[in-house]
Amino acid sequence: MGSLAAVPDTGAVPRHVAIIMDGNGRWAKRRLLPRFAGHKAGVDTVRRITRAARALGIEALTLYAFSSENWRRPEAEVSDLMGLLRLFIRNDLAELVADNVRLRIIGDYRRFSADLVALIDDAVARTASNTGPILVIALNYGAQAELVAAAQRLATRAAAGEIAPEAITAEAIEAELDTHGLPPLDLVIRTSGEQRLSNFLLWQAAYAELLFVDTLWPDFDEAALGEAVAAFGRRQRRFGGL
Repeated sequence: MGSLAAVPDTGAVPRHVAIIMDGNGRWAKRRLLPRFAGHKAGVDTVRRITRAARALGIEALTLYAFSSENWRRPEAEVSDLMGLLRLFIRNDLAELVADNVRLRIIGDYRRFSADLVALIDDAVARTASNTGPILVIALNYGAQAELVAAAQRLATRAAAGEIAPEAITAEAIEAELDTHGLPPLDLVIRTSGEQRLSNFLLWQAAYAELLFVDTLWPDFDEAALGEAVAAFGRRQRRFGGL
């Protein structure tokens, strides 16, 4: 059998790419900088990669910005992350609007402070009519909680007699997920060398291609995204067939 590298690039561009942005802390540590510096550099990378994804023709880009487990981090670090999120929305919303990008949030972000929730809601509303690429930000998101909530809603409807138990199909579950209406997930990228999904898009990633790269998130640039898309184009996707 030939190696993966020997498979020609088909030129296929994934419609939906999700990225686990990992390595900010290690990036800062290697430079003898505080963790905040790594997170700030990571936000700069978000800006570059969202632009690069649009240039490549990726329809939807989902970024794992704050997981439901991130609350376990020191309070000061969580506060720093919230501050950077505010800064990103205030500085970049006008560009998203001008570039016809629709902003979408997955996860229970309403646990955040009231002013941040209002800022997020306003950003989503201001881009809601845009018809171009979709930028999805996962905030206080956990895939297991997403699946539990979907199952509970369907079980409640079944108990009330609104639907029959056999109507709880894969399609019915998908319709209850935060990602309903997005293109199917094609490619998941995780930076920093870690090789796990960390409770991210577990259902959606069932047939996604997985790509783990050693590059720390602040160093992940436009060329790295291009290489990831090219690697996707070399994959042979069979979806269980031959």
